[in-house]
Amino acid sequence: MTVAFDHDGAPAWVAYAGASVAMVAFAANSILTRAALDSGSIDAATFTGVRLASGAVALTLIVVARGTPATRLLARPVPWRSAGLLFGYAAAFSLAYLRIGAATGALVLFGTVQAVMYGVAIRRGERPGLRGWAGLALAVAGLVALVAPGVSAPDLAGVTLMMVAGVAWAGYTLAGRSGGDPLVTSARNFVWSLPLALVLELGVVVLRPGTAYAEPQGIALAVASGAIASGMGYALWYSVLPRLTRVQSGIIQMAPPPIAALAGLALLGEPLTVRVALASALILAGVAVGVLAPRPPR
Repeated sequence: MTVAFDHDGAPAWVAYAGASVAMVAFAANSILTRAALDSGSIDAATFTGVRLASGAVALTLIVVARGTPATRLLARPVPWRSAGLLFGYAAAFSLAYLRIGAATGALVLFGTVQAVMYGVAIRRGERPGLRGWAGLALAVAGLVALVAPGVSAPDLAGVTLMMVAGVAWAGYTLAGRSGGDPLVTSARNFVWSLPLALVLELGVVVLRPGTAYAEPQGIALAVASGAIASGMGYALWYSVLPRLTRVQSGIIQMAPPPIAALAGLALLGEPLTVRVALASALILAGVAVGVLAPRPPR
């Protein structure tokens, strides 16, 4: 059996395994956010702030434990671009889940991400090849099949907000390809997103008095989303990004919708039909075909 290796000598399956775990974390964010907001135990702005703050704390503790001074996280230049994209994604994500379900949100989010990533990859000279196009076709067909039975005429405002979140997340992912220590990079982005989250919270308090609130259940879900599903998941994603092409990273990010659909069935009581299950399998097959395709020429 032939074992593929990436550019730094590590087996290619290591990157794929890390990416798979990251995708489960991303799908978990949909479940945790929807569960918190649907229960009415926390408002969207506060959820966003707690999520980003807990992610910043978790990543900072890990970075410091590894021997990196905490002052490095505050060093200049300030990563305002990445921090702004992270905040924009998190805020739009939370607001969207006030209006749409977990599976629908994941579908719109990662469908948008995939479209942006694929477009940028082609614009920058990557050519997917036959297997890459085949994987994309399978995944897109699965996404179309997935949305048809489960969600009819989804809320337009919710879909628009999730598309904004998808564009921001795609930009954040592309910015993360620049290299460097993924944990330090992620920690810095989370830390510098906090001033923006504070502005959002203060805006809600001033402009809509009485609408900012948080109960223990909502705070716990926000912390789980921030510290585990976001902080750890994003750091892992950053670490494997340099080993993936833009096309591969775009296709891989089509996996969370079916994962979220299955988790939504088990944890949130969202319906799952045979058609949805088959569509999810089609998406995962497309991801596998696209990811395992030979590295495209430039």
